[in-house]
Amino acid sequence: MTAPRPAPMNDPEPQRLYAPDFDMNDHIVGVTAFLGGTANVIMQLGLRPVAYGVMESDVKSGNVMEHPFKRLRTTLTYLAVAMLGTDEERNAYRLAVNTSHRHIRTKPTSPVKYNAFDPKLQLWVAACLYFGFVDLLEKVQGPMDEATADTFYTHSIRLGTTLQVRPEMWPADRAAFWQFWEENLDALEIDDTTRAYFNDLIDLKMVARPIQWVSARFHRFVVTGCLPPQIREKMHLTWTEGNQRWFDRTMKLIGVGLKIQPRVLRQFPMNYYLWDMRRRIRKGKPLV
Repeated sequence: MTAPRPAPMNDPEPQRLYAPDFDMNDHIVGVTAFLGGTANVIMQLGLRPVAYGVMESDVKSGNVMEHPFKRLRTTLTYLAVAMLGTDEERNAYRLAVNTSHRHIRTKPTSPVKYNAFDPKLQLWVAACLYFGFVDLLEKVQGPMDEATADTFYTHSIRLGTTLQVRPEMWPADRAAFWQFWEENLDALEIDDTTRAYFNDLIDLKMVARPIQWVSARFHRFVVTGCLPPQIREKMHLTWTEGNQRWFDRTMKLIGVGLKIQPRVLRQFPMNYYLWDMRRRIRKGKPLV
């Protein structure tokens, strides 16, 4: 079987508010990928077919528990290409991801059916990525104005259409998105198997012990703070008002540090992974 050929990317521009001075580069903040990355994975995999597709995948090179840094590169490159790449670059990365995704299909023993090419599953993943972008950006930088938020939302359709999500599947506007988001968030299921997998991710079981000892406690605090209340409850995580106050202060402190950084530093490592992907294309190296 061969992976589907990438279709031309003609993402529509719906009629909505538009910020004429909008520059997507101003909204790429690399540290947010580290702060919200694991929480976002948990949200994505809260949809059981996505979870079992990941946990049962035969693509071992993309297994986060076995190759965490390669998986990090692949994920952040996808985000960078989807949000900042040209149509040609997005097509190239789409084809590379498709090559891996063609192996991810329901196993005879799987408790749910899944297919990595299912656009409905990809739509949920893209919705989680959009939520993660907006949520973390506003946590560290403050809320966007309406025109900027609308323009950012329109641009974010690329998080899905860079793979198999059709443009018309993306909720028509932000109001429609938040309705879609809440309805699907409430319907997510986290069973004992996925909960154990998520806890291993939170406790950084995929990295060396010294890194776990230094970072796991803070990582659990940040992940829990980034999760919506519905997911915290399904994960059996405790979160108090005191935890929330400390979390808000931490995000504000990070935001203060970001304000004094030049854009090239604020974007790292997203800008690095975009550069690396372009280098790989020039040299004919694998992209994923």
